[in-house]
Amino acid sequence: MTTRMAMEIAEQPDTIAATLAALLPQRGELRRLAGDRRHLLLVARGTSDNAGVYGRYVLEVHSGRGASLAAPSLATHYRTDRDLSDTLAVSLSQSGSTEEIVATQEWAAAQGARTVAITNVADSPLAAGADLALVLQAGEELAVPATKSYTAQLTAMAVLADALGPPAAGLEPDLARVPEEVAGLLEQRRGVDAAVELLGGAEHTLVTGRGLVYGTALEIALKLEETCLEPVRGLSYADLRHGPIAVVDDATAVVLVAAPDGPLVGGMTDLARDIDHLGARSIGIGGDTGFAAACDVEVVGPDLPETLAPLGLIVPAQLLVEELARARGLDPDAPRGLSKVTQTDTSEQ
Repeated sequence: MTTRMAMEIAEQPDTIAATLAALLPQRGELRRLAGDRRHLLLVARGTSDNAGVYGRYVLEVHSGRGASLAAPSLATHYRTDRDLSDTLAVSLSQSGSTEEIVATQEWAAAQGARTVAITNVADSPLAAGADLALVLQAGEELAVPATKSYTAQLTAMAVLADALGPPAAGLEPDLARVPEEVAGLLEQRRGVDAAVELLGGAEHTLVTGRGLVYGTALEIALKLEETCLEPVRGLSYADLRHGPIAVVDDATAVVLVAAPDGPLVGGMTDLARDIDHLGARSIGIGGDTGFAAACDVEVVGPDLPETLAPLGLIVPAQLLVEELARARGLDPDAPRGLSKVTQTDTSEQ
């Protein structure tokens, strides 16, 4: 039986294309709203927070403006006063109804920020309360694990970066290629079955990436945890090097994520070789030919520049997670203990 998660994974080329068509015309409004504000504050939780990690990198690398991830409890519990008059606050929530995110957006506006909401629900409280809403075109997402809404959020972050970046170095030509690249990954599934087999035999799993793909590593780890019910650490390449690599041994499978270009693929290739020397097995998602050769299992990624590679890199990982969950006799559509809209503790709000 085909799961809802699998069906929603398959919808992503259309989701990304529709989201681009809806959001690219809003770039002028985004530029006017941001004005000369030099700081961006990204507000999110869970999967949306991983999209925010990508947003932080792509915004700083491409637009040259400072970006940081918000700590919502500063707004909802500590009631901190801050001067955000030089800030554009960008809130991400698939449902637009997570009370903590809505409350943090309201707090940011009260502190002087201009606000942008990225949500899949046009009439949600988050969209209604923002200066500008970027409404994703993912359609209703029925499976609890976020797939198409996550790639739509990444698409929105890329559009925002394009809007605030230099016109001469626009992302639009490569953005136009993303739906076709994702469709190719879905059709080919190269390396997915072998990766499922390797992970199925491992006692422990780590996921690592760095820079623009760090958020992808975090999202893969989260999906393995919530869908396959396995504790999985998502670590940056740098953090893994600074201590946790000591736990890597022949009972460990390491998933490494890399873009096909950029300044970090060489370091990820070296890490793959070191993991091999420690006796662990490795799965490489994306990267270049040298990276693929250094890993035990190659999972083919998209032919996209590093700035946009995360929009495709997550897709074979989603296929892997869905297949691994079924292989373990689990229901990937409804992981134990989870619901579609997760509310953080709001007792003090």
